[in-house]
Amino acid sequence: MIRALQGLAGMAFGLMVLGLGGCASSGTAPVSDRTARSASSSKPAAARPNTPQITPSTTGWYTVQRGDTLYAIAFANSLDHRDVARWNRIESPDLILVDQVLRLTPPPGAVEIQPLDDGPRIEARPLAEPSLLRTPQAVLLPYSDANWAQVTRPATVAVKPPVSAVTPSPTPVPATPAAVAAQGSWLWPAEGTLAGRFGAAGGKGIDIVGTRNTPVIATAAGKVVYSGSGLRGYGKLLIVKHAGEFLSAYAHNETILVKEGDSVTAGQRIALMGDSDSARVKLHFEVRRYGKPLDPLDYLPERS
Repeated sequence: MIRALQGLAGMAFGLMVLGLGGCASSGTAPVSDRTARSASSSKPAAARPNTPQITPSTTGWYTVQRGDTLYAIAFANSLDHRDVARWNRIESPDLILVDQVLRLTPPPGAVEIQPLDDGPRIEARPLAEPSLLRTPQAVLLPYSDANWAQVTRPATVAVKPPVSAVTPSPTPVPATPAAVAAQGSWLWPAEGTLAGRFGAAGGKGIDIVGTRNTPVIATAAGKVVYSGSGLRGYGKLLIVKHAGEFLSAYAHNETILVKEGDSVTAGQRIALMGDSDSARVKLHFEVRRYGKPLDPLDYLPERS
């Protein structure tokens, strides 16, 4: 009897210890979960994996490789992605396939489409002479010698003094997207020293030399259409699409903080300055419209 009671007491003590152990383990799990979540949220955005790099085509054709995007292919060849899509009958920029061969020149007989705001303006001009409005008139007169003499006499044409031409007031023309962008509405993408200008050391853009991990910001609101290192000579690259068919490009980053498809606001941190595929720490910044490189200094506000 005594042994039975001792056995029951031992079992009860064991169950109590197990219960305490279970409570202790369940209380520590949320701490480790919170730590894992906070660590993952501080990581930079995952960039596109390394792929064979795109180089400008010398043949007018390009074979799609894994990791390519239509925006990157067009950017590397200074083309508008919409033109490349139209020449190859691609309905969406996302619908390209590995090993697909893309035409990078207009097909024979293609009509080049120019944006409306890039052509010459049409202005109203006054006519050199006022137009004359002539309407035939007929009057029935009774027969008489006087009336007969009137209708058979040679007609005299009264010469009216010329009417002075009135110059119409010019109609205000709405500002084009290019003009709006040129009014200084964009922001400088990073702090640093301007070291390379458009057409010179900066090539198709400008170079801003700074220190590693200097914040790189979006120069205007837009959508990230490329994030990766698939363009030769650009290192870790971001391309943002803006209103008015503008693109801004940010190259040689140390870290990319956004991913493709993200919407960004003007002034938002999108990367950290670095020297990826570069001999020094700098940001290479480009502005393009309809695929053509433009001088970024024409669109950025003057620095004091």
